[in-house]
Order: sequence, then C-alpha cells, then structure tokens
Amino acid sequence: MPATFDCIVLGLGGIGSATLAALARRGVRVLGIDRFSPPHEYGSSHGETRVIRRAYPEHPDYVPLVDRAFRQWRELESETGRELLTRTGLLLTGPRDGDTIDGSLRAAAQHQLDIVEIPRGETRERFPHLRFEGDEATIYEQDAGFLRVEDCVEANLEAAAAHGAEQKFGETVLNWSASEAGVRVNTDRGDYSAGRLIVTAGAWATRLLSDLGVPFTVRRKVLLWHPVDESARDAFASGPTYMFERAGGVFYGFPCLDGATVKLALHTGGEETTDPDQIDRQLHQSDVEPVANALVPRLAGVDPAPARHTVCMYTMSPDHNFIIDRHPRFPSVTLAAGLSGHGFKFAPTLAEALTHLSLEGRSDLPINFLSLARFAV
Repeated sequence: MPATFDCIVLGLGGIGSATLAALARRGVRVLGIDRFSPPHEYGSSHGETRVIRRAYPEHPDYVPLVDRAFRQWRELESETGRELLTRTGLLLTGPRDGDTIDGSLRAAAQHQLDIVEIPRGETRERFPHLRFEGDEATIYEQDAGFLRVEDCVEANLEAAAAHGAEQKFGETVLNWSASEAGVRVNTDRGDYSAGRLIVTAGAWATRLLSDLGVPFTVRRKVLLWHPVDESARDAFASGPTYMFERAGGVFYGFPCLDGATVKLALHTGGEETTDPDQIDRQLHQSDVEPVANALVPRLAGVDPAPARHTVCMYTMSPDHNFIIDRHPRFPSVTLAAGLSGHGFKFAPTLAEALTHLSLEGRSDLPINFLSLARFAV
C-alpha cells in the first residue's frame, strides 16, 4: 500500500517550500517531494538574491499581492530567526515611455505607492557609482530591496518540518493521477497517495502539467558576478538595487554583498530549452556580451569579465503572467506554473492562495487575473 497523506506538494523551490510550510501550519498531513535537495542550483530558486518591489510594471494587480508578501517575509524572519529581506531601495532608469518607467509609475499611481522621480542632476550626485544618460527618466522606490533566495527556501523548509511536514529529497516524480478517491504520485522510489495534490514544479511543469495544453516555454537565464574595483566597492555596498531599460533589454544588478563583486543579469530574452534536465550550464561569450556591452558601462569600476556565473530557468506562460488555479478537470489538483521569471518574491502569498484553493476550493486573495480561464484549456 502506498504511503497516504492529506496533501502532496511536487517541487520544493521558492513556491513549493512556502506552500509546504503554509499547509503544515494549518495542521495538514503533508508530504513534499523534490527531485534534488533544495535549495539547489538546478532550477529557478537559486543565485543568492531576487529583487522585491511594489511598483510592478508587469501588471498593477500584482501590487496587493506583493504588498502582502512583504509582510509575510517579515513574519517568516520572525518565525525562523533568519535575515531574508534586505531593503536597499530600487533605482529604475530608462525611457520615460518604456515599460519599466511608464508601467511602474502607473502601478504607483493606482495604488498610491511611495515612488519618487529623481531629477537628472541629482542622480549623479546621489549615485556616483552609476552612470546615467541625458534623455532617461529615473525613479526610486525606497522600500524595495532583495531577498536571499537560498535562505528563503531553507527557512520555509525549516518551518514546514517544525510543523510536521514530511520531505523527500532526491526523488523524481514519474507521473501522477487523480480520481474521485484522491490522487496518486509515482516516483522512482515508491508510490504515494493523498486527498489533494499541489504542483509547484517550476520548469518541470512542462512535463507534469502537459495535459493542460498551455504552451509553457523554458528559458535559459545566466546570472553573472562581476568584479568591482576597490575604489567603487563602498559605493556599491551601500547603494541601491538597480534596473536599467536599454535598447538591448531590461538589465538589473545588486549591491556588492561579498566585498568583491556585483551580481548582474539580463531579465528579458533568454535561449529556449526543451529539456530542463539537459540545460547548458556552461558560460559562453554570447552570455556575457549583453551585460558587458549594455550594463557594465553604466557601472563605475565594474570589470566587464565576470568572475563566476550560474544558470537558472524562467518558465514562461504565454502572456508572462503566473498561473495559479485548480486543475480544470481534477478539482483535487492545484497548481502554480509559468511564473515567468518574476514569481519568487510572491512565494508566501502564492503559497497562501494555493493552500486556500486546495483546502477550500477558493481564495479571497486577488488572484482571478492569474486563473487558467484566460487560456482556452
């Protein structure tokens, strides 16, 4: 007989680990399964840091969700004694009519967010380690910052275990099935059954949720750590997180956290991959050139040659917005998929929504715009 639980969570990255913790806090007898040992460097929840911000250019309806997430990350810090969220401020620079500036200002106006535009002359005075062009607009979100990714995953897994969740690492899910009697999960080590299933499998959703008919695409994304000249390290260490919209895409970077380098990356674009298990994890010159050519010249004292790198994945939905919903054919199955490279910051709030959908069949959180109903499935 397979081991039996109230609920099983497939995938224990950012969203899955938070969901496991949320269910365990509710007293649910829950099992979490991951093909690796999280936190790990094989999926989408690694690379040391992720931006967290409220003025959301992707869609203004995200703002109430991320506002709630800010509070929930602080609650997790209190629960586990870990430092997870660091406020640094976020500097956004780009064309005034570009997606980054225009979308952020629209979201700020709709939700009365504390966003200020910095006059052209003042930017150079306040941020001497960053270089600005004359025709750009610059705005600043004071309360934004970054999350420590691996620490966040570890904190959620720690909280889940403290509340009785069972965790299986290094176990690959082969398939799952659902019926009126519940769900069954088959892995390379055994079988499990439960009343409910939540799928938070990241890039592996392309396999585990293929029956939805939603054309997910997986993008290979390279994160780079560039050396900083000693003369500029203090400015980068005390400065804000930053995003630059350029002709070549949207680039972002973080303060100097290790005393020697800054993490830089291109948010937009990315090479599509068909198999997350076979993704190319080597560094190529074509990975370095966009950042070296478009972003590094805007950063004083930063070496265009990276000292190290890692590769992660974005799992893109067709419209680049999340999918948070119950399975259209199996009400006992709930899913989070297609987080499209901007989901990590929402993890505790999406976990709350997934818990509501799984246990009660509905959520009062404002997630209707993330439902499967917008696709013909």
